[in-house]
Amino acid sequence: MLADIVEHLLCPVCGHDVRLDAGALRCGNGHAYDVAKQGYVSLLVGSRPPGTADSAEMVAARADFLSAGHYRPLADALAECVQLRITGAERGEGDAFRGDRFSAPPDAAAEEAYGSGSVGSERGAGSAWRQAGHATEPLIVDAGAGTGYYLATVLGAVDRGIGMAFDVSKHAVRRAARAHPRIGAFVADVWRPLPIRGGVADVVIDVFAPRNGPEFRRVLRPGGAVMVVTPAADHLSPLVEELGLLSVDEEKDRRLARSLEGFVAAGRRTVEFDLELAPGEVAGVVRMGPSAWHTDAVELAERISRYISRDIVKKREKVWARAAFHLSIFETEPGSRDVP
Repeated sequence: MLADIVEHLLCPVCGHDVRLDAGALRCGNGHAYDVAKQGYVSLLVGSRPPGTADSAEMVAARADFLSAGHYRPLADALAECVQLRITGAERGEGDAFRGDRFSAPPDAAAEEAYGSGSVGSERGAGSAWRQAGHATEPLIVDAGAGTGYYLATVLGAVDRGIGMAFDVSKHAVRRAARAHPRIGAFVADVWRPLPIRGGVADVVIDVFAPRNGPEFRRVLRPGGAVMVVTPAADHLSPLVEELGLLSVDEEKDRRLARSLEGFVAAGRRTVEFDLELAPGEVAGVVRMGPSAWHTDAVELAERISRYISRDIVKKREKVWARAAFHLSIFETEPGSRDVP
């Protein structure tokens, strides 16, 4: 599948086009990047190490948890949103997100931070899509794709869609490259200039990952959209309280808005559902979140063991928790820039 996204990639050193040749990506200036046997390519360059790249063990734990279907309702909701965006734009509809499940920003302060856009307003997304000469095969970029679980679900809902997955962890990208036959995967750091051509992506999805607003804006077509998934305040209740995990920052909405300055908020959907977790899965869901980076591993394991022991005494075979997420949609402002 890597061959199908090569035309959208750039050399991370010189910014020139690349081609697939003899098991490597090569540019006209002689820079080359080998394609790994798993089907991905590393476009991460420079001596400065990336930020927090997930280890092989962390990626394996996440893959096991997601493959068990615990977050499938979230993946399905994201897939539905992307599918609405793609099909709505193909039909020339100005607002692909109108519906009872989407709401305006949560309060006046957040609305000011997000921008002046409101749900249901006609911003010409469909018109901009047609003017851009929308390709037959929509391109969805997954920033910080991890194992590719969410992108694979999205592609299952979007006919002919092509997925471009990137993550700073090579262990995650190895799995993403095999997550779906229409995914092309590469290693890259979201905080650096992305090795992606400007104006080629129809949708960028960002699930629990860092956000590089200027780069997202650059790679999107006019009328494109960013879909961001973040945890809601009560996510993983009561595990957060019982295990002393990090809670959701009260300033998260403002920080999200600041990271996507220049975009217009199109709406927000809350996705909530219950989780029933076996003892081993409790550790898995904790290791997937920020507490894995900010809590001593031994101490965290002890907290989990004590909590599960109390449930065993109560003859509960599984632990209950609440999953709660915000799915926020941001649009580029039509006509606000020229596509390079």
